[in-house]
Formats: sequence, C-alpha cells, structure tokens
Amino acid sequence: MSTRTNEPQPPPHNVDAERDYYAQPGEETEGRVYTATGGDWDQLVSAQAERGDELLVVNMGPQHPSTHGVLRLILEMEGETVRSARAGIGYLHTGIEKNMEYRTWTQGTTFCTRMDYLTPFFQEAAYVASVERLLDVEDQLTEKTKVIRIMLLELNRIASHLVCIGTGGMEIGALTVMTIGFRDREMILDAFEEITGLRMNHAFFRPGGLANQVGHKEIEKVKETVRWLHKHLPEYKSLCNANPIFLGRMQNVGYLDASACMALGITGPMLRSTGIDYDLRKAMPIWDYETYDFDVPVVDTCDAMGKFLVRQQEMWESLKIVEQCLERLEKMENDPVMIADQKIALPAQLAVGSDGMGNSNEHIKHIMGQSMEALIHHFKLVTEGFEVPVGQAYVPFESPKGEIGAHLVSDGGTRPWRAHFRDPSFNNLQAVAALCEGALMSDVVVAVASIDPVMGGVDR
Repeated sequence: MSTRTNEPQPPPHNVDAERDYYAQPGEETEGRVYTATGGDWDQLVSAQAERGDELLVVNMGPQHPSTHGVLRLILEMEGETVRSARAGIGYLHTGIEKNMEYRTWTQGTTFCTRMDYLTPFFQEAAYVASVERLLDVEDQLTEKTKVIRIMLLELNRIASHLVCIGTGGMEIGALTVMTIGFRDREMILDAFEEITGLRMNHAFFRPGGLANQVGHKEIEKVKETVRWLHKHLPEYKSLCNANPIFLGRMQNVGYLDASACMALGITGPMLRSTGIDYDLRKAMPIWDYETYDFDVPVVDTCDAMGKFLVRQQEMWESLKIVEQCLERLEKMENDPVMIADQKIALPAQLAVGSDGMGNSNEHIKHIMGQSMEALIHHFKLVTEGFEVPVGQAYVPFESPKGEIGAHLVSDGGTRPWRAHFRDPSFNNLQAVAALCEGALMSDVVVAVASIDPVMGGVDR
C-alpha cells in the first residue's frame, strides 16, 4: 500500500495544537482547532473555556434513532441553541438507479420499490407510469388495474403516515402513539401480503398492469382492514390533539412558511401545513383520480403541529378513497389486470407450486402447451424484455411525503438508458437548516420528524 510522502504527521502525544494537521489546503485558518491525542482532558477543557464562548460541534447521527435512519446532522451549538445545522447524507447509498439501467423495463420495479421502504407502491407507480407513457399504452390500462393501483397507493399513504406519527410521537415521549401506530400499520401490511405476497418491496405494479389477479379473498381482507382503521384512527386525535405536553413540544417548532417552501421546492404535507392547497391528485390527476371524492387537508400554522394535523386528516381522506375503490371492485371480479398487448404484458396469471416456491405444474403446462411460438415469445419476453421507443418521460405522483416522479430516458432498447427519481425526502431535507437554526437541540428531533425523511429514498 502506497503512502503520500507529503502527508502531515499527527502531533506528538499530549499536545493541544492550534494547527489543523488534517486540514486541506486553504482550510488551515478556518477557526481555532484543538487536537486531542491523549493526556489530561482538563487541559483541553480549560483551553476551550479561555475562548469565552460555548460553541460546540455535535454530530447527531448517523446512528441515532431520532435521525430516522442513517441521516447525519452536523449541529453547531451554543449552549442548547442550534447556531448552524447541516444534513449529511450518503450513508445508505444503494445504487438503485444505476442498477435499473442494467435490467429490463419490467425488472426495474423490483429495484425502485426498495428505495423509500415505507412507500414502495409510490416508487412503483411513478416508474410504471413513466414506462407506460413512453410505450403510449396509458389508454389501454384496464379499469380494474387503475382501481387496484389507487387502492394500494392510498392504503400505503395511511401506512406511511402511521410510521411518521408513531415514530415522531415516540421521540418526544408519547410511546403509546408509536405502539398503536405500528399496530395499525401491521393490519395494512397484512392486507398487502394477502394481495401481493409480500409485506414490503412488492414489485406488484408492472408496465401495463399488475403482477397478479386480485380476487374476492383479497378484497375481503382490505374490507377488514378498513373496518379496523375506522375503529382505531380516532385514537390519535384523542391521545395527541389536546394533550398539553404534546402541544408544547409541537406548536411553534419547526416553523417554515409558504415562501420558504416554494424557494426550497418542498411539497406534500410540509407545504400544505403553510396553507397552500396543492396536491397532485387534484392538480395533475392520473389513473382517474379526478373521479374520486376526497378533500385536501390544509392548515396554516407552518409548524410541526400543523404537519401532524395534515397527516392525521389525510389518513381519513385516503380511507374514503379506499372505500370508493372497494365499491368499484365489486363489479370487476373477473376483469383483467394486464393490457391485452402480449408483446408487453409479462404473464400475470402466475400460480404458486405446492411447495410454495416457483410456478405450479398447471401454469407451466399452460405456457408450454399453447404453441412453440408462444413458448419462444414467453422466453424472450422474460429474459430480454420488450423494447421501448426512443424518448423520455416524467409522471409525478403525490406521495405521502410530497411529489415523486421517475424521469426515464429510452434509447429504444430493452432497458432504460437513464433512470432518475425525484424523491421528496431528498428535496425536503433542504429545510433542515431553516427548521433548526435558532431552536433548541431538543426541537431538532421534532423538526426532523416533521419532515418525515426516509434515507432509502434520499441515498438511492
């Protein structure tokens, strides 16, 4: 292993040096530096006391639970007051976007669903919608496909908000809010498992439709979940909305007004807590969202409490949409969930074998028994994928955290030339400094929780 001959050597043992031995060129004069390499800690403390201030740089994270994953916050503190706050990201980098460029268009859903692990269906929706726009097959989607997609998206919105409210409550001492939040989310994940086979990371949305049919048994499970949520969602209001301790920690904390949100490109509940009535389900509806009856909750407090109230009310509106989806599905029991174009539609009538792994013999016989041409087509579609015309597309969605969209570029091949996501957590984290500077350290926890960041979406 080679070493650089001009690399500075660390100071001798027991030396408190004002010179920064590890600074890059041009950084040597940026403030006073203390290098502790052993010795008496009291010497270091007394030298700091001579400065006459209490500035201290604190690393909050990247392992701290209140940073919602592996977010690193670099806080410059004066006593308990935050003078400077910066967000450090990149500790969960997965390379998902680059990996998608080496997989077929259908395989891409398996990657993007894992980005923000609390909102897998929204990544899938943004991705497949852009693929379908490139293919120009949006008008070929079946009604049942669109209804099921919206139903799953709105259930996913509730599940994401439950985690945001639950973990945010836990961090300020409201432990019961966390336990009931995860309890209710478990019911939604059980419904997801009934429909897709997985609790998370589903890859259920496919270009042109869905991975599997959704029948009576799955619909009944969703109805059971809706009944559960109707019974238990009121608990969050009774526990929090008039609790003086909860209000004291949330009100006038994490303040960010509408002009700051607009300047930073912030969307979702953070924007709607400033009084701005902007929701992509209303502003730019897709998959017939405009045919559903629901309201967009808005408050104008601009603080953490306002963001909490927006998310709380949004869960009820999502529940209304899910109920409307269930009514429509009652009339679509045997309708297809994949477009008719066999050049695009990856077989969507899979059947699991008796061992719970792989396909059943009946399904394999069906594929192989049609004709030699059908078998060849099936093999090529699965291994090589379909070609997408040259072009680029971006279709935005209103995720639980704000605007999400997949910008896909095709060079005419069987895989994306470029895949890039506009993840709301990434954009919303720009507000860390505005939310935290001038506040107390204890308020940083509340401010970050009000952003609701998930680092899987940030570090993709």
